[in-house]
Amino acid sequence: MRADESHLKVFEELRPQLTSLAYRMTGSLSDADDVMQDAWLRWSRVDAASVDAPKSYLLQIVARLCVDQATSARARREIYVGPWLPEPVADPLAVGVQPSAEQVAELADDLSVALLLVLKRLSPLERAAFLLHDVFDLTFEDIAGVLGREPAACRKLASRARRRVVERRPPIGRQSMADRAFIDRFQQAAQSGDVASFAKMLAEDAELIADGGGKAYAALKPIRGRDKVVRFIVGLGTKFGVPREVRRLRLNGGDGLLIVERDGGLQTWSIDWNAEGEVQTIYAVRNPDKLEHLRSGLANLAG
Repeated sequence: MRADESHLKVFEELRPQLTSLAYRMTGSLSDADDVMQDAWLRWSRVDAASVDAPKSYLLQIVARLCVDQATSARARREIYVGPWLPEPVADPLAVGVQPSAEQVAELADDLSVALLLVLKRLSPLERAAFLLHDVFDLTFEDIAGVLGREPAACRKLASRARRRVVERRPPIGRQSMADRAFIDRFQQAAQSGDVASFAKMLAEDAELIADGGGKAYAALKPIRGRDKVVRFIVGLGTKFGVPREVRRLRLNGGDGLLIVERDGGLQTWSIDWNAEGEVQTIYAVRNPDKLEHLRSGLANLAG
């Protein structure tokens, strides 16, 4: 086998885990793709025979690239307009996850918008230390080489991140057969504009977080409270009309909707439930840059 074929074989075998790390670090499929391309270029120049543990080596490369990306001068200059939400993922394979039936609930936790938002609030070093150690089982000695810190300092970074994840991650109700029937009713209410039915489905302290990125109409701050959420959505209906289509869709391992607007624009709603089976949080992504993957694969999405 030629050297380039050997490199490619190893990289492709590890691609799912590398992509999974890149997406969790960046919250973006396009940024994860860029990281993967750079990781491949670096790996292709390495003598693979000299690397005892390719998985650990490549995870370290990907983590370093993600940290560099997050701390670059360009990233520091960028000011995001309105709330930031991770790029929605309809196909778990896109981020290197191929769940069995038993792993579906775990996947909803691992890729949930709520968790990705908590990760985004960590510093890049905290995020890398936590993911590399707690998710990908790297040693703190290996992580130290990635982050340019002593192992003890990396242990503290991971511990601090772990504590913040536990503290800030909101409790999410578990999906059940009743929830799946509930999402059907929610879908019908959203498409028909039935405000009364819609309002009944929301928790009293429901929240809507919308990401337009300054490129699509969206609330610039989270909207909190059932009545305020309903008024905002009624206003959207008045301004843009009833959606052309509302399609039920699994997003980031959990419940969601793909909404096709009258002008052909797209938005996604990822939905979190409370313990009482009410809609607790709606994460609405309207930034067209974050919906390109969905648009290109729209014909193949299951309704």
